Amino acid sequence: MPITPRPADPNAAAHERLYRTLRQQVMHGELAPGLAITLRGLAAQFGVSMTPAREAVRRLAAEGALTVSASGRISTPELSAERIEELAAIRALLEPEMASRALPRVHLVLIDRLAAINALNQEAVLNHDAVAYVRTNLEFHRTLYLRAQTPAMLGLIETIWLQLGPTMRALYQKMRRRDMPQHHRMILAALRAGDEPGLRLAVRTDVTQGLRHLIS
Repeated sequence: MPITPRPADPNAAAHERLYRTLRQQVMHGELAPGLAITLRGLAAQFGVSMTPAREAVRRLAAEGALTVSASGRISTPELSAERIEELAAIRALLEPEMASRALPRVHLVLIDRLAAINALNQEAVLNHDAVAYVRTNLEFHRTLYLRAQTPAMLGLIETIWLQLGPTMRALYQKMRRRDMPQHHRMILAALRAGDEPGLRLAVRTDVTQGLRHLIS
């Protein structure tokens, strides 16, 4: 007797859609730090029931994308300067290593792609678009790190980006910086030259000085 497949669970699909959308919004700084979120509000905004909203929040809280207080209040991460320094130190350990592992797999097409992303990043600076700045900055790094083929490392670093997203957006808006970031250009130059020590230094400088400049 043939086995009848179970019908797809609509709650599972709704949960996954909500989870991925909200995760991206937090990582890219589309939501302000400390923003209160309710399950009822999420369910209404995304047109889902409370069950997928609750499950999405649970997953995002486990990743550090959302915080849940003892009273049950749900909000986006709001980081102190000390916490930002700590996360910058973690980035300084992981990201140069990922870039180094990516280097042997880097080709001219990828470098051109990174240069195009960096052009969008610079455009965001000129337009004072904090969300576009955070999004294109992370896209630049993620595009490079995917070549490292280190999914565990990438998963770890994405949890750091998730925690930093809202605060990076708020700090960038406060600074309203006008100077063009130079660190991505240093990374591109090291990639073109196949300079592994130079690449490590450029990435480490980018992920530490950039954050520290914003909180100084």
